[in-house]
Amino acid sequence: MRYLRFFLRAGMAFVHDTGMAALSFVLSLYLRLGESFAARFDDALLLATGVFTLVAAASFYAVGLYRGIWRYASLSDLTAITRAVTLALLVFLAVTFFLTRLEAVPRGALIINWFVLIALLGAPRMIYRVLKDKGFEHLLERRRPGIPVLLVGANDAAELFLREYKRNPNFAYEPLSMVGITGKRTGRMIHGLKVEGAVDDIPRIIERLSDNGRPPQRLILTRDVDRPVLEKLLEIADSNGISLARLPKLSQLRAGSTPDGSGSGVEIQPIPLEDLLGRKAVRLDRGAMDRLVRAKRVLVTGAGGSIGAELVRQLLAFEPSELLLFDISEYNLYSLTQELSGSQVKTPWRSFLGDVRNREKLNRLLGELRPEIVFHAAALKHVPLAEDNIGEAILTNVVGTKNLADAARAAGAAAVVMVSTDKAVHPVNAMGATKRLAESYCQALDLESDGTRFITVRFGNVLGSTGSVVPLFQRQLSEGGPLTVTDPHMVRYFMSVEEAVQLILQAAAMELGSEKHENSGRIYVLEMGEPIAIVDLARQMIRLAGLRPDKDVQIVFTGPRPGEKLRERLFHEAEEMLPTDHPSLHLASPRTADLRLLMRGIDDLEALSRRGEDVDAQTLLGRLVPEYGQTAITESAAKA
Repeated sequence: MRYLRFFLRAGMAFVHDTGMAALSFVLSLYLRLGESFAARFDDALLLATGVFTLVAAASFYAVGLYRGIWRYASLSDLTAITRAVTLALLVFLAVTFFLTRLEAVPRGALIINWFVLIALLGAPRMIYRVLKDKGFEHLLERRRPGIPVLLVGANDAAELFLREYKRNPNFAYEPLSMVGITGKRTGRMIHGLKVEGAVDDIPRIIERLSDNGRPPQRLILTRDVDRPVLEKLLEIADSNGISLARLPKLSQLRAGSTPDGSGSGVEIQPIPLEDLLGRKAVRLDRGAMDRLVRAKRVLVTGAGGSIGAELVRQLLAFEPSELLLFDISEYNLYSLTQELSGSQVKTPWRSFLGDVRNREKLNRLLGELRPEIVFHAAALKHVPLAEDNIGEAILTNVVGTKNLADAARAAGAAAVVMVSTDKAVHPVNAMGATKRLAESYCQALDLESDGTRFITVRFGNVLGSTGSVVPLFQRQLSEGGPLTVTDPHMVRYFMSVEEAVQLILQAAAMELGSEKHENSGRIYVLEMGEPIAIVDLARQMIRLAGLRPDKDVQIVFTGPRPGEKLRERLFHEAEEMLPTDHPSLHLASPRTADLRLLMRGIDDLEALSRRGEDVDAQTLLGRLVPEYGQTAITESAAKA
């Protein structure tokens, strides 16, 4: 059934062309004979019409006229039509000369038929193409040597790539062959380039091209594919010593908005690391997100960080009445404000340097600004640094969250959305334990508060965030390696920063759209998919750089760092996982302590941390987060 549509379309085109051959023969006779056509159209001419129709049909098939796709008809197709018509007339001339010495057919009619049949075959194809493109596109059939490439994907983007190649004599690439993803267009042609198979056929095609002395130097992906297909393409590229790249989005290609400096309107791009996650596009209720943000004053803490800056970018699309940016880092805040100043931002915004650990400043600032929605992304998130500076982690992640939550509640904010982490589940490090305690405080507030809603969103690692493994690998690759991985069994959950922020906004919109006590104290947990082995991520990044793992770039195992787990979890066993109306969002049922006990414990933690008594502070943190340290003991026993 895979080729059913191909044969159906090719059959329809064959019937059309055969009919046009018969019509062109009769029409040519009429143009040649004029008013005497009716009187002279006898059985001999009728037989000649039939013979010519059969000869033309055979010639069309022999030339491969039905490998082309009408949707992408071009001058190369007209060239093929011209060859087919010429062949048909030459064969017909030979047949009729052998049978009748050309006595039945006026010789001038054959010359006329050459022009008429080309017009009857070419015009419908060109008109169909013009209607589909909503405009006239003409190509130059001129090829110049460039980087030899093999296209993966026979689609609109591939057609635009080939069109630019035909049009532009300075085009940087020379397409040698093309395959589809599924193979359903195998045998068809786009601008003279044949679709030679599917992804599984690429090694065979590369071998053939290499034997002919023109091996491709690059595979160019023309469309989005699933993760297994992408990994297979990377393996093929790796085993053949070539690189893998992709075309930009189709809208960019059509707009010609990505010049590559070589006179080409097409820029080849590296494969984004996010594509290796194989995550499908998130379904969003943008109406609910719009109601959450539009015409409201919104405050973002940690606005200059990876999550905070992306929150700012996406929030601006919903046009809040004012966007308030809060960060302790002068450089991060400056970089963000420079970005906003250089863009067409309609929403007024203001930036504030400050520390969430400064209770008095937060109370004063939020009392003056009166934000309606607060997104809390400020945190110390690097596990080894937090492990070495436990008091600082407590003051920022626990005390800072309490300060912000209390100030927002006093200022009458409608909601505080706290960004959390999977390291808060069975924490074995100070960073995870402090984030778990911050979760508990927000949960307890949400259960007791009659005004401000406290929404916690928990998820795993974000690709490319500052200090994470991806920028580390990128830096190590730029230095020639090796790439350092702590343990071959280390796995982590990953998602892109864009998707994480989309789902943070979606969770906040869903929560504020629900009844007050329906989800009180529950944590929104993002659907992270399957965890990815860090060593596999390292290998894929090496391949994306056009290099070979363990040959061009080595991978070195350094051993787990203090406070690291081999595998993170998204839910505690005491948290019941509950579904939501969104497939990418789950709920974790509340597990929290009494609010007043938490407040006293956090006050004691703050006092110890401000005095620099980190050992005592860590002991108290372990009492407030009972599972802190237990997982580490369990894992150590399991290894022994």
